[in-house]
Amino acid sequence: MPRFSQRMRILVVIALIALSGAGTAVASGHGSTVFSNIVEVPVPVGPGAQDPSLFATDAGEILMSWTEPSEEGHAVRIASWIDQQWTAPMTVTASDQLFVNWADIPSVAAFPDGTLAVHWLQDNGRTAYAYDFTVALSDDGGETWGHAQTPHRDGRSVQHGFATLLPVATDQLMAIWLDGRQYGLADLDSESGGNPNEMQLRAAMVGSNGVIGEEMLIDARACTCCQTSAAVAGDGSVLLVYRDRTSEEIRDISIVRYMDGEWSAPVNVHDDGWQISGCPVNGPAIDAEGERAVVAWFTAPDDIPAIYVTFSEDAGVSFGDAFPIGGEDVAGRVDVLMLDDGATLVSWVEWTDEGEALMVCLADSGQGCGAAQQVHLNSTTGSINFPRMVSGPSGVHFAWTQPGERGADGQMHADTIRMMLAQR
Repeated sequence: MPRFSQRMRILVVIALIALSGAGTAVASGHGSTVFSNIVEVPVPVGPGAQDPSLFATDAGEILMSWTEPSEEGHAVRIASWIDQQWTAPMTVTASDQLFVNWADIPSVAAFPDGTLAVHWLQDNGRTAYAYDFTVALSDDGGETWGHAQTPHRDGRSVQHGFATLLPVATDQLMAIWLDGRQYGLADLDSESGGNPNEMQLRAAMVGSNGVIGEEMLIDARACTCCQTSAAVAGDGSVLLVYRDRTSEEIRDISIVRYMDGEWSAPVNVHDDGWQISGCPVNGPAIDAEGERAVVAWFTAPDDIPAIYVTFSEDAGVSFGDAFPIGGEDVAGRVDVLMLDDGATLVSWVEWTDEGEALMVCLADSGQGCGAAQQVHLNSTTGSINFPRMVSGPSGVHFAWTQPGERGADGQMHADTIRMMLAQR
């Protein structure tokens, strides 16, 4: 996975799909099946910003974290969208030791008690992909940050990343990550579990007081570099989806449930049968509301790319039919949202004759997705990577990394920060 190149100027784009907005409409393409109007407002990020992550708080704030170049090397920064405007951006950490990567990115979350949590990746060795998954907390809205900690305690110079931060109680969140501690070990380790040279899936509770609980081994053999995704169901169980990996190199999507202090055994969401010898860097997405849950994912058995969506009506215990969505040349990089009006929104990326398109559709458990709508078209040589979306009082927010374009004089254009608003 290539690191960020200073030769590619990057900008971050936010698209906020709203129930109400103002400004100049932007054509959405592919019909008006989901949203009818898109307008543009500024976003408070600096030159070269990339890797946005979004989080919607219970109070209606939209938090955004991102990475941008700084005098120290790179900085992880955050800002909040409150009352139709952004707060001033704040720096969480800045260092020349940050691991900056297009697929494994920092994130922000908020405990229900108001404490903020941000995670980022910190180099921990000389090899290209040796880094720690690091978490810091703030109890004053991001003005100051506590001591950075690593939920993993193996101390090895290997990969720890592709993390998810999920609030699960007023003063508790669950940190979930992929853990490479078994790599390079010739023998089994009875304490760490698993087999040599296999990526593990692990978790730990993080308290808003800064206390980190014991590590929990979820799966001793998972795919090495696909994003994880988690949600809390109505019964309080944590639903976690990830790309699994069998000894035969079948890398389908599995789900596990955490309830009453115990993890369930992994179960495939759907039997894709995708056998692939390397990681596709393309994780699933899940959301839940009450007893309903929805999962979307990318797969490509027999080298035929496809995206599927499926629903559960029993808090993730079982799933119904898997419905294909998207066109013939889908790239994946999915996200899902259950909206306040009961609709389910799915987003993904696919290739078109005009370029790389960010697509959305509304899905239901009876027939999958309706007609798709194009939210954004990227015609540059770079990629928008992994778009994210959350829902807030104004509507649905989209964020992605937008590569800059080279001008006629051969120079890169100045970075432009965009935020979009739209109406249903």
